Amino acid sequence: MDWGMKNRLSRLMPGGKCFFMPIDHGYFQGPTTGLEKPGDTVAPLMEYVDAIFCTRGVLRSAIDPVKSKPIVLRVSGCTSMAGKDLANEELTTSIDDIIRLNVQSVGVSVFVGSDYEKETLKNLSTLVNECEKYGIPVMAVTAVGKEIEKREARYLALACRIAAELGAKVVKTYWCDKDFDKVVNGCPVPVIMAGGPKCKNEVEVFEFVHDGMKRGAVGINLGRNVWQCPKPVPMAKALRAIIHNNASVKEAKDIYSVTV
Repeated sequence: MDWGMKNRLSRLMPGGKCFFMPIDHGYFQGPTTGLEKPGDTVAPLMEYVDAIFCTRGVLRSAIDPVKSKPIVLRVSGCTSMAGKDLANEELTTSIDDIIRLNVQSVGVSVFVGSDYEKETLKNLSTLVNECEKYGIPVMAVTAVGKEIEKREARYLALACRIAAELGAKVVKTYWCDKDFDKVVNGCPVPVIMAGGPKCKNEVEVFEFVHDGMKRGAVGINLGRNVWQCPKPVPMAKALRAIIHNNASVKEAKDIYSVTV
């Protein structure tokens, strides 16, 4: 692996672990509760996360270039909740703009098993081909669109392995309560956990994150379960403790409870 690629990955995953915070939801669902003003949402949470996952539009308009953490740039899209199929994505950002923005990584969704499986896997391959030239790691997002029932180990393992085989350096996928270790062990690159729908309470979040880390994930990419939480800063502190300090669920709950 080239120096530039190693350097970018080490900044994204200090000590081999990571807490990414996505604020890219608007690219397909427009104004999202808690992200009406993404810059304001991110500001108090920035010190607790390792990277921000966002689009170039939000990056340029809402993120301070001087005080920013590393950026994972969302570079796939062209669909919306109002359309027929969220899987019908295309690449949205040129390699020139990726380099111009000086981001540490880029992220693209793949929809394995959908009507647009080939097209989204081709998007990933095209992006890897371009980004490898410049030492920029690509994160594949194993999206499932509206088909929540696909969040089971056999499907997730298939999607993660295919993404890694096509050159993704990191894979973002969903945690599942059964055989998640098989998902991780079958993927030859680091796996990070997506948040998915907002959980019922903070303990539910701590439990799945802690379990996933024990089963081999290297971190999380959680958005709604952080910035839609009643206490987003304490939530971010507690999650960081699980990721980087091996905190237990009880310890995370205590951090959340006592933090103002």
